[in-house]
Amino acid sequence: MTEAVQQSAASRADPVGLLFLLTTSVGWGLNWPVMKFVFSEWPPLSARGWAGVIGAAALALYAVGTGVSLKVPADQWPRLIISAILNVALWVAVMSYALLWLPASEAVVIAYTMPVWTALLAWPLLGERLTLLRVTALVMAFAGLASLFGAGGMSASMAKLPGLVLALTGAFGFAVGTIYLKKRPIRLPGVTSATWQIAVGCVPVALTGVLVEHPNPAVLSSAGWLALSYMTFVGFCIAYVTWFAALRRLPASVAAIGTMLAPVIGVVMSAITLHEPLGPAQIAALVFTVTGVALAARS
Repeated sequence: MTEAVQQSAASRADPVGLLFLLTTSVGWGLNWPVMKFVFSEWPPLSARGWAGVIGAAALALYAVGTGVSLKVPADQWPRLIISAILNVALWVAVMSYALLWLPASEAVVIAYTMPVWTALLAWPLLGERLTLLRVTALVMAFAGLASLFGAGGMSASMAKLPGLVLALTGAFGFAVGTIYLKKRPIRLPGVTSATWQIAVGCVPVALTGVLVEHPNPAVLSSAGWLALSYMTFVGFCIAYVTWFAALRRLPASVAAIGTMLAPVIGVVMSAITLHEPLGPAQIAALVFTVTGVALAARS
């Protein structure tokens, strides 16, 4: 994903790029309450792992159909594997389990703190200056977390602590993966990179799910199958394709800030479809987090 950002040469936003960006944000935003629902019927590693495997196969078919090569040069495999571990396998595994302890509306807010951690890590690891904007972004991120986990009392906060730790681990791991790709970018077409990263990252997650969770497809309801299909073909396929298409047409800062629509959609739709709380604490956390990420993207 970082390579696609670096290759974006657009100097201004165009309407088609904004449409692609909107599609991505809506697709990823709706994916959070969808995942939460699926996990009520199917175990998390199996659901996310197999959705990713099938999604990667669908992306491979899309690449072949559009004439994009899936060949990976030997010198790119180490970068691709490390990125797949940090940005896909770790992310999928820990975020899936985080949803067992957290409402989808809270998990999505924590997940989208990842650009703030990336901006912070760029200081010691890339030598980038720790600007006032980045410090402010970090403060905003912590304020958002405090809003989420300080409003329900100590007992409620402790009950959610495993989910908080898992979600922060995923966001922090994704940030480390982003920093790694800034130093050693994957030099592949966007669809090729996404296909292989999702495949390499999700295959071990899916196999682990088979071994430890023993998933039974027969228990899925028709709504469960529909939600699982959404995770596979919208969350992993359509949203990734439109994301790369948006990055080719938009400035990186516009694309990064534009994805902040995703947590807004995730929070609102979780309240509507799953009847999760949407009170002052959730709204404050969302405002703090979106503002922090916007500042981090501008820095």
